[in-house]
Amino acid sequence: MPPPHWRLILNGKSAGDDDLRGAVQTLRESGIALEVRVTWEDGDAERYVAEAIADGVDTVIAAGGDGTLSEVAATLAHRDANAEALPSLGLVPLGTANDFATAAGIPDGLLAALQLVREVVAAPLDLLRIDADDGIHWCANLASGGFGTEVTVETDEGLKKMLGGLAYLITGIARLGRIDPLQARLRGPDFAWEGDLIALGIGNGRQAGGGQALCPDALVDDGQLDLTIVPDLSGDVAATVGTLIKEGKHAALDRVATRIRLPWVELASDEPLTLNLDGEPVASRRFRVDCVAGRVRMHLPLACPLRLKPCA
Repeated sequence: MPPPHWRLILNGKSAGDDDLRGAVQTLRESGIALEVRVTWEDGDAERYVAEAIADGVDTVIAAGGDGTLSEVAATLAHRDANAEALPSLGLVPLGTANDFATAAGIPDGLLAALQLVREVVAAPLDLLRIDADDGIHWCANLASGGFGTEVTVETDEGLKKMLGGLAYLITGIARLGRIDPLQARLRGPDFAWEGDLIALGIGNGRQAGGGQALCPDALVDDGQLDLTIVPDLSGDVAATVGTLIKEGKHAALDRVATRIRLPWVELASDEPLTLNLDGEPVASRRFRVDCVAGRVRMHLPLACPLRLKPCA
């Protein structure tokens, strides 16, 4: 039987990581045929995944943050093939916040993350398919809008490198007092909502923006998306901040938010609304977001809290 054949697609920002180089060498010495490709510009991940499929690669590993994971997953998702016919997907967390990896329980250690891919059988993973004015997008973790999106987009790259997820909190504090609500209309099966919102989460995963748990109960294999709408709080801001301090983020979210689980949702706005799709901001006056069940197969921990069904 030939050795397992892997292709690691590495975000160019982490190309000089010596620990990753050592972990790759360890896997090679253990019998894995592991090749590395480094992304430098738009379109690289698409090309590398196409090459991996043509080469009969067993597993494609995204080495980077949530954006890298989403980009690699998207290049698999839009192929004209079912999940079983495509390479499985792994993740080595090398980003600033690593929201998906954190929520999923993927190890921080680079060698441990690669060993996970080797030791755990890949299982079906849902993806979000987003139809916007400019075309189709895919999202592996979470689509967010409103205050959280503006914080993520505006956070300085240098600050992120120095402080990691804390950079998002600092940027958020700097924005307090100038949160402009967004007007939107949302509808789904037996659901409709219209009004002003300051934050929106559409989750396959649970958190984004360095730990903002907008969809704290989301699962990645239930065929459903988790929708969280935080309305304009107006006079409730002080009470919400008090709850946040005393009881934690989840309690504050439960107090003010509308939360529901749906197979799809449509958003509309008179002005362009920006959704952040795992780091990719997309502006549109209308979105349709569908949860596509089991679109790819991913190596996740046996006790992954994001899974409804335990991994084999």
